[in-house]
Amino acid sequence: MTDAIAPLALSSVTLTLPSTAGPVNILRGVDLHVAAGERVAIIGPSGSGKSSLISVAAGLERPTSGAVNLFGQDLAKLDEDGRARLRRGRAALVFQSFHLLPNMTAEENVSAPLEIAGLPNALPTARDWLGKVGLSSRLTHYPHQLSGGEQQRVALARALAARPILLFADEPTGNLDSRNAGSVVDLMFDLLAECGAALVMVTHDPVLAERADRIVRMADGKVVA
Repeated sequence: MTDAIAPLALSSVTLTLPSTAGPVNILRGVDLHVAAGERVAIIGPSGSGKSSLISVAAGLERPTSGAVNLFGQDLAKLDEDGRARLRRGRAALVFQSFHLLPNMTAEENVSAPLEIAGLPNALPTARDWLGKVGLSSRLTHYPHQLSGGEQQRVALARALAARPILLFADEPTGNLDSRNAGSVVDLMFDLLAECGAALVMVTHDPVLAERADRIVRMADGKVVA
């Protein structure tokens, strides 16, 4: 399996977490394959396991059973550092909460991951991508000086500046009003097209889901359609 064939494949994945009331089955035998460049939207009611699926697929959470292959690598064979190295420069994440570092400017928030990945010209690349999302005039602003829409644009630039193979997005417009949400969505799909990256996106927004190539519906920890 290579990046060009299937950046992501989940087979019979389960996730069971402890609670005071006993074990809770979060994911129940999930199968999901994402082709190179494919845009997949994951929808379903709250508590159906959508965000947990993203965490397991990205290697942030270990499944209880089943197999997760990311870029052809079995995540079960990698420790936390190994999973981080596998993601670096190839997988990116965008969340509902922007997760910008408050003590860094916009350009520093975008350039820092590029420097960590050992990519050249980190600062010029960061400035270029902030220009792509319409923030050339906000390079030296800190997160608290930016609106919610601007912060999500910075997060999007940070995610895509390394030109990843796969983008995970968990409710990327959940904290935005409708105007800013539409703008961020348009940018995300335009930049994904430029990168050629695949997308696995959790959303409650049916309009946003319809922009994907394929919609996966979840309920009670299972893929139901």
